[in-house]
Amino acid sequence: QVQLVESGGGLVQAGGSLRLSCAASGRTFSSHTMGWFRQAPGKEREFVAAVSRISGRTYYSDSVKGRFTISRDNAKITLFLQMNSLKPEDTAVYYCAVRLNYYSDYELISSYDYWGQGTQVTVSS
Repeated sequence: QVQLVESGGGLVQAGGSLRLSCAASGRTFSSHTMGWFRQAPGKEREFVAAVSRISGRTYYSDSVKGRFTISRDNAKITLFLQMNSLKPEDTAVYYCAVRLNYYSDYELISSYDYWGQGTQVTVSS
């Protein structure tokens, strides 16, 4: 089992920044990928970013590339998402997720095994 707890969400004006954190506990040593997803009201959950625990390689959706940065602290088993140049369309509940096995598609929601409870990010115009 892996437990995930997100924090760092809030209200910010367009153009501002936020940093999300995800504290992981449990069998984190067996995880292959850690990622961030988001879900806006009335929309499906979508991929934001992911990082391979083994290689450290990062992956981003086109909508956040160049604005968001995913990183991890292996010693503290914490995942981060630095969000800059925020836009109103970034408003959503952001979820941290972990998957235990390798899949070539980092955006595949069903491949992730554990999820946090989510943290709200609201960007005002």
